[in-house]
Amino acid sequence: MKKLLFSVLSLTFLINGANAKDYNVADYGIVPGEDASYKLNLLINKIGDETNATIIFPKGQYDFYPENATEKYRYVANHDNGLKRMAFPLYNAKNVTVDGGGSTFMFHGRIVPFTLESVEGATLKNFSIDFIRSYHAELSIVERNEKDKSFIVEIDPQLYPYKIEAGQILFERFGQWDPIGSNIVFDPKTRSPIFNTNRYSISGLTTQVTKLNEQRLKFENIGKGSPPPIGSVLVVYGVHPTSRLVPGIHITNSSDIHIENVTVLDAGGMALIVERTNNIDLNNFNVTSAEGRYVATRADATHFVGCKGLIKVENSILEHMLDDGINVHGAYVNVDSYLGNKEFIASISHFQQMGLVFGEAGDEIAILSRETVLPFFKTSIKSVREINEKRFVITLNDVPKNMPSGPLSFENLTWNPDVVIRNNKFRENRARGALITTKGKVLIENNYFNSQMHGILIEGDNKKWYESGAVQDVTIRNNTFDNIGFSGKDAYPLFAAPMLTPQQRIGEGQYHKNITFTGNTIHSFNGLMVHALSVDGLTVADNTIVFSDTYPSIDKYPSIDLHYSKNSKLTDNTAKGFKRPLIVLVSSDSENVIEKNNTGFSDINVSH
Repeated sequence: MKKLLFSVLSLTFLINGANAKDYNVADYGIVPGEDASYKLNLLINKIGDETNATIIFPKGQYDFYPENATEKYRYVANHDNGLKRMAFPLYNAKNVTVDGGGSTFMFHGRIVPFTLESVEGATLKNFSIDFIRSYHAELSIVERNEKDKSFIVEIDPQLYPYKIEAGQILFERFGQWDPIGSNIVFDPKTRSPIFNTNRYSISGLTTQVTKLNEQRLKFENIGKGSPPPIGSVLVVYGVHPTSRLVPGIHITNSSDIHIENVTVLDAGGMALIVERTNNIDLNNFNVTSAEGRYVATRADATHFVGCKGLIKVENSILEHMLDDGINVHGAYVNVDSYLGNKEFIASISHFQQMGLVFGEAGDEIAILSRETVLPFFKTSIKSVREINEKRFVITLNDVPKNMPSGPLSFENLTWNPDVVIRNNKFRENRARGALITTKGKVLIENNYFNSQMHGILIEGDNKKWYESGAVQDVTIRNNTFDNIGFSGKDAYPLFAAPMLTPQQRIGEGQYHKNITFTGNTIHSFNGLMVHALSVDGLTVADNTIVFSDTYPSIDKYPSIDLHYSKNSKLTDNTAKGFKRPLIVLVSSDSENVIEKNNTGFSDINVSH
């Protein structure tokens, strides 16, 4: 039997090996020091739909310019759609490998480094992605005046070209002039957003800038915020719809993708955005800032929309990005009208998801109330016909006998991935460490979290981002949470709750199910551990929270805050070093709560 198995494996290897072919880019005139875009596009076209092709780069710095790069109109979820020029346009490939050999891929303009569309099997490995000029500006504060709310900055005009028109500063980013827009202050000592950074936010509408010399600028009329502290760094990164045009790696409608030993140092969007893809794993995928910069990518390190199979992220460092470390979710779409005969007009809900593939024939979906964000009917898709990038006609195989009259949404139930997040570091970034909204099985273990906002956010909303996927099975164990929430607000290591508008309400039944938070170590200046709303089956056990004096102490919010939940276990947790017992708050609308053996905690039960 062993001999037969060996023979089968050997035959498979021989067949695949016979089809495999290596392409050394040097043989095709692609060498360091020259624009590689056009020649690489030619090589990719030559490879075409070959199976098991490997593109090999001898180690060096390869430069890519947009002028001669392939261009297509691209829908990119959670980005700004448009014509995208692409350095690596990998379409319809099978088992393709790009081996950078330890090279740096340097991009000299508005050009998307990697685009994978309808790829079955791909490996990206052994390279770094950087841009010759960043998609943000970093300004060092050298003087401040609290009384008149002004400050003076130093700027390197070579790294961050600018001009001033009628008192407004504009930053040049590859042919695009951006006003101040979004901004945040970083602390050079921690390489993180500064504590309580919102107090230093400046208004792009009112701020007036005067040039003192090429390297020094004075900012006045900054709005309600305070001038940033001397020595801090003001990071300015533009406005929609032009601030998320260039992701680092964009993967759509693909399967079995592997990314290993890849570093993204900058991108005009997310480092990695993946849509409707089955199975992807990241190993030693790092997002970090380049030497001399405090900030890496303009948005998330990694983001997954409407995927299935298994998403695995291991042994990676995700830091200094201007949004979340990882976000996994589906998408709620609005039901605009019922045409009868099981046919509906539906529309994409979020302005940065236009063109998103919500579903295809055979996908199982749920119909849900947009008022309670709870499903009430399951069916499947018979057909989908696109009207435009926002609207489509969807025909279902079955509908309720009595269609409710209130606002409705659809959710795709087929495309919900399992997730493994293990042995990673999420740190020193704006926003959250991980956002998880998927009905698949989720394991988050042995990670380090240090983020400005929540460490792990399990949300789901039908109001703003329209991210679907109420969880069913999440295990969060043996992680370290280090000073979560240095935004200065009530940010928790674990925050699990649907996001509701004032017009929405809690329905009959819980939104999330089966969340386990065990064996975690929390170093905390604010004493916060878990907030949960509308969860059935929450376990918070065997966690240790230790006081940290890294940031100013905050004694304002419950450590464990439980609302409208049932079947919860809050046991054997330990608090150390705090001057007061930490509060466990359980609202009266929560049912079947077991609470015992929590050392250093005090209980409060409140009415709803």
